Amino acid sequence: MSFDLMVFDPAVAPRDRAAFMEWYAQQTEWSESHSYDDPAVAVPVLQRWFAEMAQHFPPINGPLANPEAEGPEVTDHCIGRHVIYSAFAWSMADQAHSKMRELAVKHGVGFFHASDDQGEILIPGADPVIPNKKRWWQFW
Repeated sequence: MSFDLMVFDPAVAPRDRAAFMEWYAQQTEWSESHSYDDPAVAVPVLQRWFAEMAQHFPPINGPLANPEAEGPEVTDHCIGRHVIYSAFAWSMADQAHSKMRELAVKHGVGFFHASDDQGEILIPGADPVIPNKKRWWQFW
């Protein structure tokens, strides 16, 4: 089991939680006709986000993977046209959440706490969609 977070293209994601969750389910069927380990398939805003994120959490697979890399920072990033879903080691949960959210804000992409079905959805220019109950990650 991993600690899962996702960034997404805010231009195509629904703004309402129910519609977003349906869209998220469709995106994570991984039905696009390309490999899911090459950042070149993503829209430019996600490519820019990934270029910086990979400096902190390098990919385990794909053209940017370093076969010599090891350690808990090495991450499985699943890259679609409009989403990048990252599965981190649980030991990196705090650092991954902090860095991924920080870079999402910096690069103007959406952020979703995918390990929690009631997780935060952050869309640039919109109020965060946060569940009513407090989660550990909401105290930052």
